[in-house]
Amino acid sequence: MKTGHDKSAGKVSEPVQVYLDTGDRARLERLVVQLDATKSDVLRRALSALEQQLTDPASHPALRMIGLAAGHERRENPAFDAASGHDAFLAESEVASWTPKKAAKRAR
Repeated sequence: MKTGHDKSAGKVSEPVQVYLDTGDRARLERLVVQLDATKSDVLRRALSALEQQLTDPASHPALRMIGLAAGHERRENPAFDAASGHDAFLAESEVASWTPKKAAKRAR
């Protein structure tokens, strides 16, 4: 049974018109079948999921930095002040994450 608009719930819905390209329309149709739901329900769930993703503290870029320095060798050094050295630490961590590019072989 498809979950759908429940008129008995006393909720008033506002119609919204959305234009979808071919790829988005196909995606919506696949989700309707996969979830055994109406198009409206799929779009409502998508809005809810997007809102949750954007408001989830774990998804916030600033909050993802918490614990970034855990286990770093400087953490054990009492002379290292994270409050004043955080920019340098983040820059060093970024540079360390880069993988060296292999030199391109010359064609002979």
